[in-house]
Amino acid sequence: MNYQETVDWMFQQLPMYQAKGKAAYKTDLSNTILLAKHLKNPEHKFKSIHVAGTNGKGSTCHILASILQEAGYKVGLYTSPHLKDYRERIKINGKTISKQFVRGFVKKHKIFFEVNALSFFEMTVGLAFDYFAKKEVDIAIIEVGLGGRLDSTNIINPEVSVITNIGLDHTQFLGDTLPLIAAEKAGIIKKNIPIVIGETHIETTSIFNRIAKENKSEITFADKIDNVKIYETDLKGSYQKNNIKTVLVTLKKLQNKQFKISKSNITKGLLNVVKNTGLLGRWQILNEVPKIVCDTAHNKEGLSYVMKQLAFETYNNLHIVFGIVNDKDLDSILPLLPKEATYYFCKPMIERGFDAGRLQDIFRKKGFTGNAYSSVKEALNMAKNRVTNNDFIYVGGSTFVVAEII
Repeated sequence: MNYQETVDWMFQQLPMYQAKGKAAYKTDLSNTILLAKHLKNPEHKFKSIHVAGTNGKGSTCHILASILQEAGYKVGLYTSPHLKDYRERIKINGKTISKQFVRGFVKKHKIFFEVNALSFFEMTVGLAFDYFAKKEVDIAIIEVGLGGRLDSTNIINPEVSVITNIGLDHTQFLGDTLPLIAAEKAGIIKKNIPIVIGETHIETTSIFNRIAKENKSEITFADKIDNVKIYETDLKGSYQKNNIKTVLVTLKKLQNKQFKISKSNITKGLLNVVKNTGLLGRWQILNEVPKIVCDTAHNKEGLSYVMKQLAFETYNNLHIVFGIVNDKDLDSILPLLPKEATYYFCKPMIERGFDAGRLQDIFRKKGFTGNAYSSVKEALNMAKNRVTNNDFIYVGGSTFVVAEII
């Protein structure tokens, strides 16, 4: 198989949450542990930081990677999902994994994958860990895919664990209350490993404190730390301030473990996140006149941050290209969205995509104005055709919507 055939084969292996949703969720780590043993436990051969959370974990991972790169470390970065290219998920110092390595890995282990019915995500985690071990990274930043306790990444023993925040997302897997979701994400807390919590919530604080105490893990709530300098960054969303504070507290934990990270490294790292890591889709400006911005925020908490950011913008008319996947809680999202905007409803091109016509009907019944279109690109083109130079177009609702227009 060539590279494209290899990736196509991986995508066809079920279950795969990105395409299928709930059918892809597994209830234990037995397959991942089996694969790690088959690969001679590559996760033991590099240092790591483990990052979970409802929102902000992708940005947090990329900021950490950028700063550590500026500090001279060889940094692995594992994130999901990708926007354009599968290889975005696995990088070293901002450079994506080679097509040759992906092909070779799958070819070598394909029979094992098939015999043990490994999922797309399990294979990808194995690939990332094997790659980081073979390339001898100094440290790898590992983003949790879903939840924490049962996520395939949760076989590492990191230098620091991070939970950015807790919100009501993926409730069909993680529970329908903040304490239940917090307990799942707190599953990444390891014995004697410091844990940094990005945002404090009354409903979840006792959960984190209890599990940290059980594991004898030093716990720090980043938002409760005073006098933390907030540096400038090339990431445009004002909501990044929370992520930056979480990163700075996490770096203190690394410095306590003899990692050498200077203020200059932090300054340069924050100013060059996109350049150093290739991060896309976080309040990303696609065009200045008229202004077009996209963001991957896709749940109540994430969209509330983005809508606050949108309130700072000046424009004559607001146009919103909007699509979601079918497991999102629209009842929690709708109150956040501005009714004065004109909406262009669309369905992302994945099996989980929510029908644009149904989306239009739901929005119209709630007093919104807009029409449904056959694709994300058609919706965006229609918005572009209707705007003046002083108007504003926002594209979002789903990572997969953003992926189709970047």
